[in-house]
Amino acid sequence: MDQAAPFFGIDVPLMRLIGLQAEHLDERIARTRLPRRPEILNSRGDIHGGTLMSALDFTLSAAARAHDPLGTGVITIDMTTHFLSPAQGDVRIEARTIRRGKRIAFCEGTVIDETGTEVCMARAAFKLIPRGEKG
Repeated sequence: MDQAAPFFGIDVPLMRLIGLQAEHLDERIARTRLPRRPEILNSRGDIHGGTLMSALDFTLSAAARAHDPLGTGVITIDMTTHFLSPAQGDVRIEARTIRRGKRIAFCEGTVIDETGTEVCMARAAFKLIPRGEKG
């Protein structure tokens, strides 16, 4: 994969900033990894919830466009996140497409920490757009 586009074929500066790492993408599933770093922690020393939501949004959107990762862009329509536990160490984010239509995709995902604890979960809807077209 091109070094300038490390996130399943695209470059996402915010994901570079938080340290998200792309691991796997197939027709329905996207998986990423977020190493615990001091820059993304909250005042208690846990990975900040906003950081987790950003990583989830990207990973969910990758699952939404997985059928055509270079030709399809997405716009988040709605995302609901439920926090279950603070993250202990590095986390893995896994998202899957529940249903993909011509213009809308519905996805769900989870964040699991290195102890195997489910940290949070989310569901989201995305508008699918041909890359280069404005939403």
